[in-house]
Amino acid sequence: MIKVLASSFGLSLQDSGRYGYASYGVPSSGAMDQYSSKLANKLLNNAEDDAVLEITNGGCKLLFESTTCICLTGADYSAKLDGKPAELNRIIKVDKGSVLSFGARKFGFRTYLAVKNGFQTESSLGSKSMYPNITSPHVLKKGDILRLVPFTNDKKNAAAKVKIELEHFKAKALDCYQGPEFESLNSFQHKQLFDNEFQISPNNNRMGYQLENGIENSIPQMLTSSVLPGTVQLTPSGKLIILMRDCQVTGGYPRVLQLSEHSINRLAQKTTRDVINFNLTG
Repeated sequence: MIKVLASSFGLSLQDSGRYGYASYGVPSSGAMDQYSSKLANKLLNNAEDDAVLEITNGGCKLLFESTTCICLTGADYSAKLDGKPAELNRIIKVDKGSVLSFGARKFGFRTYLAVKNGFQTESSLGSKSMYPNITSPHVLKKGDILRLVPFTNDKKNAAAKVKIELEHFKAKALDCYQGPEFESLNSFQHKQLFDNEFQISPNNNRMGYQLENGIENSIPQMLTSSVLPGTVQLTPSGKLIILMRDCQVTGGYPRVLQLSEHSINRLAQKTTRDVINFNLTG
């Protein structure tokens, strides 16, 4: 078992997502950066869609009450295991009684912790991803317990590690496609979308990222239509909102762009005041 000694904002279990329930208004959820979450599972030879712990903005502290092997991927928050540096993107043996903590941010925004054989929590609507009114709890707090299968270190894979390109965390460009209402924009608005850089506002979370600066909006009001993670909406005031994993399933703002899956993962590692730009690829 793992006991949460100190929590952090939005600490939760997430897997590859919850699908097939959009008609009931249920978001897909899942790990914000699926690239990093799946990598952690791959290194441990888990199933890609096993649940992982999503740690946003560091800050948490975890007590391991069972021996296991773990892998940390994603953002670097100077993780330490029993006071010694815990390296990212490699298999780490953890003894019973060990404490994992996080400190100063080096890069990225979300860290993923996978355990050998996955977290042993119940599924709800086909997924272990935590979400309000679907799972209880929907975030983890101090004192919560996460169940796992105790595991003795596999010496054959003890040194397994990969090198990650920092481009995933530091690049500004987000590849995207035309959204359903893209052609409702005029040539000047298209130029604004692709020639400008946009700063992420403090209004960013698992539901969506609002950008500080926007573009002119002359599109008439539209009927509510389907949306999904990565949809870029243009509000009446000209602000841009990029929907993320916990977004609603319908929306009434024009859908001017759609991020690629790769770009959703990349955006999930950015936070307030980071700068991005859109790169139209198709």
